Amino acid sequence: MDALPRLSAAEAAARLGVKPESLYAYVSRGLLSRERDATGSWFDPLEVEAFAGRRRRSPAPPSSGAAAGTPLMVLDTRLAHVEDDALHYRERSAARLAREQSFEDVVCWLWGIRTLRPPDADDVQVARRTIAALGDASRPLDRLAAGVTALAVTDPLRDDPAPEQLARIGARLVTGLPAALLSEGAPGAVAPTLWRALGGRDDADGIHLLDAALILVIDHDLALSTLAGRVAASARASGYAVVTAALGAFDAPLHGTASRSAFRLLRAVRDGQAPAPAIARAVRDGGRGIPGFGQSLYAGADMRARLMLELLREAPQSADVMAAVDAVTEEVARRTDTRPNLDLALAALTLWAGMTEDAGAVVFAVGRIAGWISHAVDEYDERPMRLRPRGRYVGPPAE
Repeated sequence: MDALPRLSAAEAAARLGVKPESLYAYVSRGLLSRERDATGSWFDPLEVEAFAGRRRRSPAPPSSGAAAGTPLMVLDTRLAHVEDDALHYRERSAARLAREQSFEDVVCWLWGIRTLRPPDADDVQVARRTIAALGDASRPLDRLAAGVTALAVTDPLRDDPAPEQLARIGARLVTGLPAALLSEGAPGAVAPTLWRALGGRDDADGIHLLDAALILVIDHDLALSTLAGRVAASARASGYAVVTAALGAFDAPLHGTASRSAFRLLRAVRDGQAPAPAIARAVRDGGRGIPGFGQSLYAGADMRARLMLELLREAPQSADVMAAVDAVTEEVARRTDTRPNLDLALAALTLWAGMTEDAGAVVFAVGRIAGWISHAVDEYDERPMRLRPRGRYVGPPAE
């Protein structure tokens, strides 16, 4: 059996966000166990993660000011909300939309337009050449960002301040970017085009699953990337600039690229590694939580993950991936009470499809563009520059 990786005292303290002294106080009070050898103290990553989860659920003490870690602001949103552990886009169930509608249909409904008009073939070619110039060392999100810039440069109306331009720009992006990731071909339906661009297996069921995933990632409360996009929209940035700003916040291991670590975890278990050491190693290497688990907006399970995994379980040749999902989920449930989230579902989908570990982030980003544009439309209805915060200086006094 594989040896269970351990956290050093410094790593465990960093995971909990405490000083080493506090960590050892937890040990002395019997809240955490440790092993000692000649090199120091060592901690079980899964026990540390379970303890971290219990601490997160502790009620915050009353305070006259905003506590550290609380939201900077609360903004009204007219797009997504979670009610009774179910995600809704406006008044409609996201799960039902994912089962019954195409991504294009949902986006057109959200934006109030009839169809998604793609960019011209020449514009797509410019985006392809721009992406190709980055070389093989570029990451998928680098290529998406370059594609956004290229499609902006080729758009003579990019700086038109009319609000209706946002949906037009959004249509260029969600249809043009998947096509630009391919070496040839005109833009077509988003899911099939993106499926080919990401190297998905020849499987119609996979395209249906990808369509559902694109719908489920459109929006989810006010994520950091969504806030970044709304800040740009508050300054009346173009749709391209809104998406660029959002992508900057999205391209982060604690947000948009979190499925990468979940992919590695599932792949290790699928390929024969025991769940416990695989999870422990993922926690140790990632530095924050179990990849693919935990979502604070739900009292129970993340409904997006639940639906995607249900659909994937019904897909052909998914038994080995779902066995890995089940093994990891059971081991996590045995040690903590955190449940699968969207990142695990994206990792399972892309692993089954034969894609790379970064494919989940691309799926997430392309689908979320629809949400960022929707939020930009709403922000254009608000007072300009309202999201410009005030700073409070806390540095050393002037001499």
